[in-house]
Amino acid sequence: MEHRPGAGGAGVSDRSDLRADCASCFGLCCVALPFARSADFAMDKDAGEPCRNLLADFRCGIHADLRRNGFPGCTVFDCFGAGQKVSRKTFSGRDWRGDPEVARRMFAVFPVMRQLHELLWYLDQAAAMPSSGPIRDELRRASGEVDRLTGGGPGELAEVDVQAVRERVNGLLSRAGELARAGVPGRGKNRRGADLMGARLKGADLRGADLRGAYLIAADLRGADLRVADVTGADLRDADLRGADLTGCLFLTQAQLDSARGDAATRLPPALARPAHWMTPTA
Repeated sequence: MEHRPGAGGAGVSDRSDLRADCASCFGLCCVALPFARSADFAMDKDAGEPCRNLLADFRCGIHADLRRNGFPGCTVFDCFGAGQKVSRKTFSGRDWRGDPEVARRMFAVFPVMRQLHELLWYLDQAAAMPSSGPIRDELRRASGEVDRLTGGGPGELAEVDVQAVRERVNGLLSRAGELARAGVPGRGKNRRGADLMGARLKGADLRGADLRGAYLIAADLRGADLRVADVTGADLRDADLRGADLTGCLFLTQAQLDSARGDAATRLPPALARPAHWMTPTA
């Protein structure tokens, strides 16, 4: 999978342990996770089966040409640093090759660690936002609790009730988003979890909107104003963001951008990179 900074909107933290470092990982995302032949992956692959493109040194053999070879799904995956944590700390540098039991346990733990690291990333973003003052202590306590879970051994991690942890954390993140959006005049509508697939939202004023978990697949968002909109978990696959304003967008991840379409006129939060595959504006 591609390395990318796990960065988002306002108040971005610089925690390096929440950024994927593929050179320190045993290619876990290329082995532990399943692929389904689709527009995202050129083949089927079962969980625990190494991708055919994985090299002996755990590097991807087609890393520079993933999209051209039919693997755009790999380019939008972010483990938030879980890969190197499991590889180097949880299993103390032991890789999965040559020991089926280590492989089984490692592949079971990786998805758990990935979810915990993702929650840490969101908590970090929320705590760094100036508007989060009233709940900053709660956010930091929650972050500390999740961080302690990531330090457990393989057996402890396998027993973590990730869904329960997510529910507790999501309540705090939702409150952080509400506090940030409260400062937007004429705050946008609540479109949380809305089915907006293919929606015609060209030029829409979505400032301060609640778009948590919204389905924006292939939505036309050209020139839309998404400043301070909460896009936690929103599905932006193939969404057209050409000319859209995403500055100050809450909880926007690089992976979300990488799954969408945009151009040189799309305005981004300073901590996010413009995806290489985005087209340049045309007349």
